[in-house]
Amino acid sequence: MNAMKKNISILMLILLCLSSCKDFLEEENRQSLTDSTFFSDPKSMDQLLANVYFRARTATTLYDLNYLGTDIYTRGAIVAGINDLNDYVNLQPFNGAVSSFWNSYYALIAATNTAIDRSSEIENLSESIRTRSIGEAKFFRAFAYFNLVEQYGGVPLILNEVRSAQSDFSRVDESAVYVQILNDLNDALAGVDENPTVYGKVSKDAVRHLKAKVLLTKGYKSFKATNDFAEAASLAEEVIAKHPLATNLGSLFSKAGQRNSEVIFALLYGSNPVSRGVGNNRHLLFKFIYDIYPGMTRSTLYHRGLGSAPTPFFFSLFESGDERENVTLRRTMLAEVPNSERGISVGDTVIHFPKTVWSASTIAEKKYVVINPGNYFTPNGITQVQYPMFRKFDDPGVPYTNPGIDPEGERDAIIMRSGETRLIAAEAYLNLGDNAKAAAHLNTLRRRASLSNDYTPAQVTIDVILNESAKELAGESNRWADLKRSGKLIERAQAHNPHVALNNSLRPHHLLRPIPNREVEISDGKIAQNPGY
Repeated sequence: MNAMKKNISILMLILLCLSSCKDFLEEENRQSLTDSTFFSDPKSMDQLLANVYFRARTATTLYDLNYLGTDIYTRGAIVAGINDLNDYVNLQPFNGAVSSFWNSYYALIAATNTAIDRSSEIENLSESIRTRSIGEAKFFRAFAYFNLVEQYGGVPLILNEVRSAQSDFSRVDESAVYVQILNDLNDALAGVDENPTVYGKVSKDAVRHLKAKVLLTKGYKSFKATNDFAEAASLAEEVIAKHPLATNLGSLFSKAGQRNSEVIFALLYGSNPVSRGVGNNRHLLFKFIYDIYPGMTRSTLYHRGLGSAPTPFFFSLFESGDERENVTLRRTMLAEVPNSERGISVGDTVIHFPKTVWSASTIAEKKYVVINPGNYFTPNGITQVQYPMFRKFDDPGVPYTNPGIDPEGERDAIIMRSGETRLIAAEAYLNLGDNAKAAAHLNTLRRRASLSNDYTPAQVTIDVILNESAKELAGESNRWADLKRSGKLIERAQAHNPHVALNNSLRPHHLLRPIPNREVEISDGKIAQNPGY
């Protein structure tokens, strides 16, 4: 495997840190380090950790395996043809997204192993800093293995820096991966700070949140423990108590208000082009090709899309008055350039997506394009697909970029917030049979969104929780893993994803992804392929 077979020299690591991670998390910017002096400087631990955070940024911007082929996300194309990843048609070990996900998370693991192993070689490093640093690295190693094991099942466990070429890796049982994840999280919980002095560093609450999610997931497995759901709920409650929900949803998702009490952990980007790297790309999510409409241009507000789209089912979930709809979606697009031929001035409405169907006579009265629900995946003579665009991650002023060009997004990437922690708690309580507590967490989120019609305990089901999660965490959480965990992936994707339904190819073996073919070949078959591929 790419990240594990190469002999990673410390000089190469230093060069990577200096070129990609300088000034990350506002740490000291060191311009000249050599491998002969690197370990004599206790601050070199910062650079080893900077590489870990950098690798985490890369891994968490690979969305295809998290979103496509689910109930609320699909490919941004007309409902025709076939696609391997989204439609589950002829999905093979050669799929690029499957390989990129594997490689990126193992690159993160390699960085964590280097930080952990090399920490003992750094001179004059205090034990408190060493312990905290190892805790941070183990948090990320657990995070990486959790993502890998849910996508691929049992995977190779690599727990030390690979310093020479190796090919004798093999997969371990899924249960063994979970043992390691929880061991790492327990060490991380003991090691990291309760309240880090530097914003963006891993805190104990970030570890608790992740551990709660791991235990919630493990509670559905054949190797579950009797207290998994109870411990998940307890950890979630501990986090919730210290991270109150932001009172204003608009502020929560604004660039100016992105650092608030609800945020548990975020990966930082910012305006510094050195520390930002290629930049956050979340502002490109779930947008269609709009700039060919009269009055529109390649905008530094609207930007362009990454290719995936919300499903019609997703749009239908929002009740009237749900503030989450307004902060998530843009139903009206305004002209940014004049078009004298069409009589369009800057600020005029160009495209509108009404929430309910407008009559043909009402549409005929409008000077702008009106696209009714039900027509999002129907060509309209201008675009093949068109739908209310995401505004949740808007990054105004960031340059418009085409595919293959660095996105340069400056916003923080919120990885964990207590809105999700409440949903974790609700699902754990549901599995414990405590529907009253499950309903209480769901209703707290709904009231924050200005909805007053509470769920009764009897109304709470896993489908209700998944529906609330779709609205609360759209574009934030790993939807594929949420559906898989709860046993709802096949049912809900088949029912609500139009491309999945069209091809009717989703089968139980798709609950695991194929192992990238290159990994199987390099290991001489020691890494076995998943069944069905």
